[in-house]
Amino acid sequence: MTAGLAPSLVSGWLNTLRTTGNGGAAYSAVAGTFVQLHTGDPGAAGTSNISAGSTTRNSFVFSSSSSGSSLSLGTPPSAWTNGGTSETLTHISVWTASSAGTLLFTVALTASKAWASGDSFSLATLTAALTPQAA
Repeated sequence: MTAGLAPSLVSGWLNTLRTTGNGGAAYSAVAGTFVQLHTGDPGAAGTSNISAGSTTRNSFVFSSSSSGSSLSLGTPPSAWTNGGTSETLTHISVWTASSAGTLLFTVALTASKAWASGDSFSLATLTAALTPQAA
């Protein structure tokens, strides 16, 4: 999978490196995480190519970080049911809310998924990883 980090997430992380007297602040923990399905690249704002089969963002939970470098699904999102169109799913976007909210990142699926009317789609794995610099 290839991922694109949203500018709001990157800015929040980078701002934690600033000193408090220089406008720095702790990055607030994300209160919730929600996945939206896409039929093409979601774009920088995460609002392009939203699935017509389901516009619902389903919530999920990451498990604890492993070795300080990666997170994986702890509680997967509920399955989506296609409400009436045939399309091919290619990407997901991850948000802080079920509607509106802040885009965190986008990910291209490992393999595209044909999705017909009435079919369901489940996200079985999602891992976010950062690689620490070698000593």
